[in-house]
Amino acid sequence: MSAEERRELVLTAATRAFAKSGYAGTSTDAVAKEAGVSQPYVVRIFGTKLQLFLEVLSRACQTILAAFQAVLEAPGFDPASDDDWARLGLAYTELLRDRDLLMVLMHGFGAGDDEEIAACARRGMGSIIAALMATGVDEEKVVAFVAHGMLLNVMVSMRAPEHLDDEIGLGTLTRCLFGDKLELLR
Repeated sequence: MSAEERRELVLTAATRAFAKSGYAGTSTDAVAKEAGVSQPYVVRIFGTKLQLFLEVLSRACQTILAAFQAVLEAPGFDPASDDDWARLGLAYTELLRDRDLLMVLMHGFGAGDDEEIAACARRGMGSIIAALMATGVDEEKVVAFVAHGMLLNVMVSMRAPEHLDDEIGLGTLTRCLFGDKLELLR
């Protein structure tokens, strides 16, 4: 395995580990066990747990940005078209199927008491919002789109799509938010 392949292996394992336990609850030893490597190897590659988490969180934000850019840069994208914004929403809904990605985001946003983590989260969200604003639509449309996405994050993180019948109010909200895309998450 090349050094880059081993690095990718550790990043993927770190994403799974941080998704399960968050930043505070995950040790470099837990990441090493998840990756099947030694803890000193993880530290040698990334330095500290904080540096590793920052890279995992940044990659999660970059994944979202890349998915949006693929839609935004597709031939014929029209920022005035509700159908094209629906395509952006579908691209995001597809990403929500990756629970580890979602949970890393949620843990990253929740660990904002650490200034470096908060700054990383702000940069990631800022780049996503800047890409959406670059379409030329008004701020309100971007804010509504991002706010809807954040609500989807919360609903998926609490596993609401998996428990539609447990609570009528939550089930109604979940069905309304996800519409016919709900099946993608179940």
